[in-house]
Amino acid sequence: MQATLEQAVKLGLREDEFEKLKEVLGRTPNFTETAMYSVMWSEHCSYKNSIKWLKTLPRDGDRLLVKAGEENAGLVDIGDGWACVFKIESHNHPSAIEPFQGAATGVGGIHRDIFTMGARPIASLNSLRFGEMDNAKTKHLLKGVVKGIGHYGNCFGVPTVAGEAYFESCYQTNPLVNAMSVGVVRVGQTASATSYGAGNPVFIVGASTGKDGIGGASFASADISENSAEKLPAVQVGDPFEEKKLLEACLEVLQTSAVIGMQDMGAAGITCSTSEMSAKGEHGMIIHLDKVPTRQANMKPWEMLLSESQERMLIVVKKGHEAEIQQIFDKWDIHCVQIGEVTTDKNLKYYMNGELVADVPAESMVLGGGAPVYEREYTTPKYLTEIAKFDINSVAIPADLRDIAYQLVQLPNIASKKWIYEQYDSMVGTGNTHTNAPSDAAVVRVHGTPKALAVTTDCNSRYVYADPYKGTMIAVSEAARNIVCSGGLPVGVTNCLNFGNPYNPEVYYQFVHAIKGMGAACEKFNTPVTGGNVSFYNQSEDGPVYPTPTIGMVGVLESLDQKMTLNFKKAGDLVYVIGTSHNDINCSEYLHHIQGVSLSPAPYFELEEEYKLQQTIQKLIGQKLVNSVHDVSEGGLFACLLESAMTNGLGFSVATDPSIRKDAWLFGEGQSRVVVSINPFIQQLFEAELKNIPHTKIGHVNATGEIHIDDVAWGYISDWKEAYDNALGNLVNS
Repeated sequence: MQATLEQAVKLGLREDEFEKLKEVLGRTPNFTETAMYSVMWSEHCSYKNSIKWLKTLPRDGDRLLVKAGEENAGLVDIGDGWACVFKIESHNHPSAIEPFQGAATGVGGIHRDIFTMGARPIASLNSLRFGEMDNAKTKHLLKGVVKGIGHYGNCFGVPTVAGEAYFESCYQTNPLVNAMSVGVVRVGQTASATSYGAGNPVFIVGASTGKDGIGGASFASADISENSAEKLPAVQVGDPFEEKKLLEACLEVLQTSAVIGMQDMGAAGITCSTSEMSAKGEHGMIIHLDKVPTRQANMKPWEMLLSESQERMLIVVKKGHEAEIQQIFDKWDIHCVQIGEVTTDKNLKYYMNGELVADVPAESMVLGGGAPVYEREYTTPKYLTEIAKFDINSVAIPADLRDIAYQLVQLPNIASKKWIYEQYDSMVGTGNTHTNAPSDAAVVRVHGTPKALAVTTDCNSRYVYADPYKGTMIAVSEAARNIVCSGGLPVGVTNCLNFGNPYNPEVYYQFVHAIKGMGAACEKFNTPVTGGNVSFYNQSEDGPVYPTPTIGMVGVLESLDQKMTLNFKKAGDLVYVIGTSHNDINCSEYLHHIQGVSLSPAPYFELEEEYKLQQTIQKLIGQKLVNSVHDVSEGGLFACLLESAMTNGLGFSVATDPSIRKDAWLFGEGQSRVVVSINPFIQQLFEAELKNIPHTKIGHVNATGEIHIDDVAWGYISDWKEAYDNALGNLVNS
């Protein structure tokens, strides 16, 4: 039966897209075909409103082993015959409706993107955004998301090694849950998401197909509203133990010579995996849906094609090797069923009990093929005019800065995220070196080699809101800075671009300028974008979220001996700030949450200055001239010093710069600054290496655990640590 325009629109297609679909097929599609295109041409799958700008990002580099977007995840050479596979993706809308399963399946899905390429995941990261902590719904969402991430990661057996969490009112209805996975593989032993060879069998392996997750891609391509709870069937249900078995079985199968291609079933399930693999291999498939193992009886063809049930893979096998594949999956007690075969005619033909229910050209469905591409209009946001009016002189310097600092370190954006990360297993696999020796990025061993990976997720979305171009350059720069401060060399980026509705010209302005800023910074640091995820429609009746282009970055340490930590080591060590401090409180936590100023420009930042700073830090670490390295970020210089002191319970005595407002010196978040501590015996040698970059000796480390600012006692580090460590947990439980 032919689909109607009304049905197509209800499924999420625009009227002009339905007309284009008729042209592609040369006829009016039936309902099943229309449903398939509605998900494949949705924003979530097609990137129809973003692909034009994504293609402007730097996508080439000496270490890249596949081009951006060619496979399920980025693949970079880390030397000595090893490669790193990594990617970040969002699961925002499902987490807003069902936080536990939304977050859990986000973790499961991103790990599948890694092992479907033949890599073993060794580290998990996340980037989270929630509303204000005095709101009961925020606490509900936070508890559910953290429990979901912890449950899936802990059961699956991959350590959660790093992440970030921010709390702002704009995320009240629409939280952001971005999950990143990092894996390693031998060069030349990767799998591709492709299909070719007429007559080669097509297998579905893993969990049974159910009605959970149907239409999830379309659900992710719409604003959150009060009716979104009705979309609960669009939220998938995960089983980490099934995925653990699937991981081991898939990696074992890839050691044979039997596999042509493999792809996980994420968004749009069978539809997506069959169409993308076929389009890439320039072949078609015949698929028998009645052979698909199902959890519910009498599932309709379109339900099976659109289901996003978790822990499933599509594998194309060399004809004659069926028994070999079957034996491995039987050993792991996992469904392995042949549901079709590869054809030469490039069309996908889906049958149900012998009846042809859909017949579509594979290429017409996919990103880079026949999926629509749009260029949206954009206009400068009106609020930027108000931001430009900010005058630092309108803000009075508080009389009691110690009290202000005490409030500041207990703000949820600055305080320890201990309440969150203690629910994650960070040590499974014995690769994480971060727990007892913290550094700005997590450092993870590559077992069987002397190497390690430095991994991080970064984005201060308030900076991006204030200046999308500069704010996104800062996000890339901070990610690179964190890796450099940990002893690593940045090698590649994956991104998760969280924005509001792209049909809003002001939102699209934020997106376009964020991409431009990302491109400029990635070019400078030689960190090509290997892939990622676009998440539009993070918007509710309250308006769009802050533009949040989360940067996931990976760096390489040739040896763990290169690792640098952030904590002060020894009393008597001298403390320096490398970089220039400015009379700047723009966009700081202090200005926003303590002074109550919501609109101010992004903090000081110059890309060339940042690049020189990072080159200098790399040299200092390489020559072993520094004992600790920690970058200045949220909370400013005081928060940086406090974090450096707390690990070993040491104190510090520092003097502020009389030419800079004391609140700006302590709490300003101007970029391109790093705090280091050094042995006083090498002071002359150390300073000789800093001839061409600004630096200031601000004080020293002490053994008493006391904090002194300009010779005024600010108490003991133990008391500050207690407040810092427990603030978030106290807010959650209040």
